[in-house]
Amino acid sequence: MSVKLEDVLKDENLIKNIEEIAKDTALLHGVLMRTKETPNSPEVVSYAPITLFPTPVPTALFHQALAVQTHFNRLVDRVSQDPTFLEETLASTIKVDDFTARLFSIYKQVQQEHLPQSIVLGLNRSDYMLDHRPGGGTSLKQIEINTIAASFGKCLTQISLASRTPDVHRHILKVANLPEECDRVLDNNPAAGLARGLAKAWQLYGSERAVVMFLVEEVQRNIYDHRYVENELWKRNIPVIRRQFEDVCRTGSLDQSKRLFVDGREIAIVYFRNGYMPQNYTSERSWEARLMMERSLAVKCPDISTHLAGTKKVQQELARPGVLERFFPDEPETVAQIRATFAGLYTLDMGEDGDKTVAMALANPDQYVLKPQREGGGNNIYGSEICEVLKNLKNSSERTAYILMDKIQPVPVQNYLLRPGAPLRPNSCLSELGAFGAYVRKGKDMVFNECVGHLLRTKSSEHADGGVAAGVAVLDNPLLV
Repeated sequence: MSVKLEDVLKDENLIKNIEEIAKDTALLHGVLMRTKETPNSPEVVSYAPITLFPTPVPTALFHQALAVQTHFNRLVDRVSQDPTFLEETLASTIKVDDFTARLFSIYKQVQQEHLPQSIVLGLNRSDYMLDHRPGGGTSLKQIEINTIAASFGKCLTQISLASRTPDVHRHILKVANLPEECDRVLDNNPAAGLARGLAKAWQLYGSERAVVMFLVEEVQRNIYDHRYVENELWKRNIPVIRRQFEDVCRTGSLDQSKRLFVDGREIAIVYFRNGYMPQNYTSERSWEARLMMERSLAVKCPDISTHLAGTKKVQQELARPGVLERFFPDEPETVAQIRATFAGLYTLDMGEDGDKTVAMALANPDQYVLKPQREGGGNNIYGSEICEVLKNLKNSSERTAYILMDKIQPVPVQNYLLRPGAPLRPNSCLSELGAFGAYVRKGKDMVFNECVGHLLRTKSSEHADGGVAAGVAVLDNPLLV
């Protein structure tokens, strides 16, 4: 009789034996992070949090997420090129959300200067959950699309670690006497794909002396994830430097041609691994540095317009009837494929539509998620807390800082979550599937557009919100079924 995964999950002795093997295997394959105690030291590392076993994901829905990603790449790019749409969509938000307003102010200044840079680089990640409705089957529904620092839940990233975990899970499956399952865990290398996009943009910039600058945070527990991408660039003889906002403030400058220099090095690409949350801007000088980079000839990943295209308010507006057709007027199939992934999204703007959304949320708060214009995980509002927020804001324009979204209803699965220092126990788990996209446009020509990999993150179902940045979700792999 063949062994099944559900049987292995119940075998406590086997699980105890596999736990140590799994941790060692993760370390052997470079699934690494620095420790909380010494986040900026390479002297002490641990394995990155990971599930003990890969999580079953329907094959058709997995491939649907990957297939639609190149369409989302084009959508984000087209939104970023439509100033009228961005201005109209964000008009109410920038009145009440200071962070979005600061970003929009930089966007307007850059627009007025008509900057000469024609190269656009986008590295995105579209996140989904599997929505199960009684009698309606299971469908793929988008949670959000990330256009800045698109990686492993922002603060703790996983672009590159995702390429190392398939071998870890395949080894565990073999040890658990499940070798036939190994073929259902696919190879995955988003780091190489994102590096191809960076390399293409660097090549188009046209200076072999110019470098790619990773703009990073002060705390760098996730540095090994960055290093994989860096190394892919170095393999192509593309030089890379790592700098923080403070470094750009201190040594950054523009020459007469608006070329950007930092520490005397010409910057071909600014790759933002920082700058997506208000607290990333520690002083007015940080904002001045962001403006200088946006005004420069360097390729920005993302540029300010693409950053704004990833806001929750834009996501909600794109779900309104007829809006996708604005960006794909002659592509009904593309529109249908994108729209099929949308969950219900509702405006909280002042007026009749927003009032209906408030009433709907107050009547059935458990069916919705209230989302602010924030990235990084741990910001969403659920259940009774929705009522508290909306009762206070229902007659205030401050409600326009949020959008409302249908709460996706996934089916929990059993697994074990490996975390340094935490006891291993069975968990009822929920997973989030991400698809990575990379594109490069020069002028009006899209010269590179690919889906370059995937990411599965899994958390205990007891946690309503919180990605890896919140210390909740862990690395995982799809087990295609």
